[in-house]
Amino acid sequence: MTPCMNTTRYAPMLPVLALFIVITGVFSEDVQSQIGRFTASDPGVRSGSAGAGGMIQGLTPLEQQLFSADRQTFQETDSVQGTIPSTDPGLGPRFNLDSCSGCHAQPDVGGTSPFLNPQVAVAKKESANNTIPPFITKDGPIREARFKYNPDGTPDGGVHDLFTISGRNDAPGCFLAQPDFLGAAAHQNLVFRIPTPTFGAGLIEAIDDDTILANMQTNAATKQSFGIRGRPNTSGRPNTSGNDGTITRFGWKAQNKSLELFAAEAYNVEQGVTNEIFPQERDETPNCQFNQTPEDSTNFDAASPIDVPSDIVKFAGFMRFLAPPTPVPDTPSIVHGRKVFSDVGCALCHTPTLHTSKQAVVGALRDKDANLYSDLMLHNMGPGLADDVNQGNARGDEFRTAPLWGLGKRIFFLHDGRTRDLLQAIQAHASGASNQYGPSEANLVIAQFNRLSEIDKQNVLNFLRGL
Repeated sequence: MTPCMNTTRYAPMLPVLALFIVITGVFSEDVQSQIGRFTASDPGVRSGSAGAGGMIQGLTPLEQQLFSADRQTFQETDSVQGTIPSTDPGLGPRFNLDSCSGCHAQPDVGGTSPFLNPQVAVAKKESANNTIPPFITKDGPIREARFKYNPDGTPDGGVHDLFTISGRNDAPGCFLAQPDFLGAAAHQNLVFRIPTPTFGAGLIEAIDDDTILANMQTNAATKQSFGIRGRPNTSGRPNTSGNDGTITRFGWKAQNKSLELFAAEAYNVEQGVTNEIFPQERDETPNCQFNQTPEDSTNFDAASPIDVPSDIVKFAGFMRFLAPPTPVPDTPSIVHGRKVFSDVGCALCHTPTLHTSKQAVVGALRDKDANLYSDLMLHNMGPGLADDVNQGNARGDEFRTAPLWGLGKRIFFLHDGRTRDLLQAIQAHASGASNQYGPSEANLVIAQFNRLSEIDKQNVLNFLRGL
């Protein structure tokens, strides 16, 4: 017997008569016809408290102090020369936004795209003369744009920043053209990424490679029967010069090894701020260089030891100490949805829990359960989701299993933010083979999900929106 829905927390729910049936098991022809009219739907972004954004439990007093200071740095806004009040220098010459917390905002600092896209306002900020691309809208997701191929047909895959500092009051004499996004779109050469949430990132960083590999072998026969393979992305192949071969785990394709690398790359790519890991400007047009590089570096002359680390070290520290999202209390619908989620095979990739290392330096991250709902593996998602971008060992049709914790508060789904509808996002995991790519590894799982009753589908959706 299917448990009843929590009608006060989730909507839409079953009609009262159908709810009576679920509880009592009493059926009539009239009642069965009403059940047949019920269709599962995404309950939408969960209301109530953010359930995220705070520090992880168990930090020492000094670590708590560092978290607060690092959070403040994560929220800073950058300008070109730092001459705008309450800003730091380093923005541009090309950029997507002018602060970390602008992209990572929902439902709290460290999250993902908010309801209102700040890229619309930043395009013209300080008298900049940028044109807002048509794929950037006020109520749409924050996006970075990538071109799949270069003009000569060779692979590109890199980020082409949306905006330039041309025309800004703090960038006199700089003239740069924006990329030709309309031309790229016309040639089907344009793909997008949206920000990944960073809650619980320190726990993810603290998971041993051996734990990830052992989980890959768990339920091997069942995974094989479903056509699920999965493999890690790595920082180079083992036993090759210059790369350690360990598992990378951050980013849509698990392309970044550590939080510091993740932060440094984003600082350089998304805001155009050079730093000690990426010390060169991505665009070195002479009239658009206003600062010494790297623009972010260790502050050896700082008055306080807390201020000595560079911004990227502080960004990493903030993300490392961010608590994982807190799910809502169980309801009968959530409990049943969790079981169905596992029964149809979703948990074969979205592993509910991985355990962190017993050797983690930070005590609050050591020997802990990370309830992330991800195996951190790359999986072939078929041509429907393929973006033709290779990163590390990840191919154009492969993506990291996205952690699901905190999903109840997310507005946009999939790597490019193509939908707000969780049900559509689930079904987009399935796609057949093409000339270039094989079928999605999720096809049989999604087929089983689609065969569920509408009530069971709703239970799964309610479970996911409770995370």
